[in-house]
Amino acid sequence: MKTFAFSALLALIALLPSCSGDKQKTYTVATTSGEFEQSHSAFTGILQKHLKDEMVDYAGLKKDPAELNAYLDTLADVPESTFKKWDKDQQMAFLINLYNAATLKLIVDHYPLKSIKDIGNVLKGPWKQEVVRLFGKFETLDHVEHDLLRGNYDDPRIHFAVNCASIGCPALRPEAFQATKLDAQLEEQARKFLQDSSKNRLDTENEVLHLSPIFDWFEDDFTAESGTVEKFVTPYFKPADREVIERGGLSIENTDYDWDLNKQ
Repeated sequence: MKTFAFSALLALIALLPSCSGDKQKTYTVATTSGEFEQSHSAFTGILQKHLKDEMVDYAGLKKDPAELNAYLDTLADVPESTFKKWDKDQQMAFLINLYNAATLKLIVDHYPLKSIKDIGNVLKGPWKQEVVRLFGKFETLDHVEHDLLRGNYDDPRIHFAVNCASIGCPALRPEAFQATKLDAQLEEQARKFLQDSSKNRLDTENEVLHLSPIFDWFEDDFTAESGTVEKFVTPYFKPADREVIERGGLSIENTDYDWDLNKQ
């Protein structure tokens, strides 16, 4: 009798919905005969239309989301088998643009709001929402950034390219990332971010190097390439500051991270 009851219980459990919920949702990937447009010109057009002085016109984008939705559709239509045939720079540019475009849509879908952190809840915040369509599955922004980008490409400059829709984040670039000039784009993003004194600066009088919390949160990414955070950031500072940093003996303090929305 006990054996029968236990078997019945197992059968009942098997019929219950999976705890993984939306993570298991899939969609159909369209098969297209044409080549994928690696310049991502559609996304550049969206950014030029809705981005000004590093701030996004989310209200305007919410009223006219057709171009953004269409662009995300083209990314969602790319089969994983096709993606794997691309070179490293093509893959990185695709994933960075996907992250940034999906973040824009996430904000638009919840707009108006004060901060991206207002989306979701303590257990499942904005970066854990299954809102990114990729290779026939619904994935999270965390998956794109941490598992795919950081997990597969050893380039810490990724942190200056992905945008979290916040003022404290490295600015959203006013053009799509492209494989043909990816290295130059990433280098420019890094230099622009590190020369933004509201986020990174050197206090020579008090011998303090003030850096964005990004360098604390992802310290291992930066030290893996350069040994120390100081060595990584030094080339991006002005010549006079470089000399001071290279001499050493500085303490590092984090600047405040502004989570307010980067809205116009």
